[in-house]
Amino acid sequence: MPKFDTSLLPAEPNLDFEETLWGCGDRWVAGVDEAGRGPLAGPVAAAAAILPPDRQVYLRLRGVRDSKQMSADEREYWAAQLKTILLAYGIGFASSEEIYALGIVPATQLAVQRAVEALPLTPEHLLVDFLKLPGLPIPQTPLVKGDSRSLSIASASVLAKTARDALLCDLDRQYPGYGFARHKGYGTRAHLDALQRLGPCPIHRRSFQPVAECQERLKEFNREVIS
Repeated sequence: MPKFDTSLLPAEPNLDFEETLWGCGDRWVAGVDEAGRGPLAGPVAAAAAILPPDRQVYLRLRGVRDSKQMSADEREYWAAQLKTILLAYGIGFASSEEIYALGIVPATQLAVQRAVEALPLTPEHLLVDFLKLPGLPIPQTPLVKGDSRSLSIASASVLAKTARDALLCDLDRQYPGYGFARHKGYGTRAHLDALQRLGPCPIHRRSFQPVAECQERLKEFNREVIS
């Protein structure tokens, strides 16, 4: 993928790519993005979002941007707004077990594929945030910094992040003591301390270094106890 000059980033995501595709006859353009590649626990999430092919939608979604640049309250507000404005959206996940079995990049591709397949409409083109999707037979445009350039991708970014955060809050109740509702599985000091104290739980990503090291220490401890 060619390098992108970040000085050319727009002030906010816009519809430049979408309008070009709409003008070529592709009315159902889906932006796709993921959330949660880096955490030590929980699934990776993805979303696909199809905006109405109308440039006026830009005015209704002026606050939507890369979810990492938004507060939790902003994300929740705009996720609710998006669900009333989008023509269609889909959410997909790949579990921590799938991440362990496949690796994080193939698992992320799997989550995105599931999000696209969850759409009630079949998109005619995908705008993708810096990811290739060989498993989907749909024309694709991968964009560096896509969630900062395309409003469709930014919309998917918000939906993926809020869906994953909600799931981690549910998993916090299922696996108490780790603080998943607070840190969403990321490697904060509190999470690392809990991991050392409690050991990994079933949703931890066993191939990620802090989790793997903790597992190895537990195995060594058990060997010493048995011997």
